[in-house]
Amino acid sequence: MSQKNSAQYHAQNIQRMLSDLIQHVREDVGKVQEPKFQALLETSAEVLNGLRTAYEHYEKKSEPAFA
Repeated sequence: MSQKNSAQYHAQNIQRMLSDLIQHVREDVGKVQEPKFQALLETSAEVLNGLRTAYEHYEKKSEPAFA
């Protein structure tokens, strides 16, 4: 099986993309003045971080569901 067909490869790639998106969203908080949108951006970053953590747990098999 090639690396590009492995779940590990895709999990790492998605984690990288989520990290980039989290950084972008957090940077945008300082670029807008509307408090409700700032709150939405902060919430988005937290949700994305949770999703990234789930991929990490999958990759490390650190949760019983992924063992």
